[in-house]
Amino acid sequence: MENLQISAKTVQEAIKQALTRLNVGLEEIDVTVLKEGRGGILGLGAEEALISVKLLKQDSDDNAGNENEEIKAARKVLETLLKGIGVEAKIDIQSPKSPVDEEGNDNPVVFNLNGDDLGELIGRRGQTLDALQYLVRLIFARQTKSRMPIMVDVEGYKQRRYEDLKTMALNVANQVKESHSSVRLE
Repeated sequence: MENLQISAKTVQEAIKQALTRLNVGLEEIDVTVLKEGRGGILGLGAEEALISVKLLKQDSDDNAGNENEEIKAARKVLETLLKGIGVEAKIDIQSPKSPVDEEGNDNPVVFNLNGDDLGELIGRRGQTLDALQYLVRLIFARQTKSRMPIMVDVEGYKQRRYEDLKTMALNVANQVKESHSSVRLE
């Protein structure tokens, strides 16, 4: 994987964004600080921190040996669908660290696709990607009678989209708070 550059107000915030975007722990990345951030005076002269993040080597063949039977079956379904539509992509599997999150929801197994020209696989606003995920879940559930939560992503698109929407929501919330007027979103 290439180096990922992330900027934020502080180095710690940039690292937190990198961990979220890559869906890994701190021990799985190598962080290089390219520029320390400055707060400035009353926001004037402020500079954001810039870091470079490199994912420490993870061989997908090693991951294949650790996959359980359900994950292998889901991977086979995804590979068959991709082959059927003529898309070549490397599949990286990210198993959840815990089966449920803080709110009690099941954490999905993420199948992240990497390769050249995968934009068509995302589609407009992720609709094609959502359809592919739906098909994988449906075929997998019928073949195995299992309800394992599965998420299909393309080069971290869904995670980036989530972060962008979260940032926009926080910005709009601050704008509403300051102006005391409503804001309409699409």
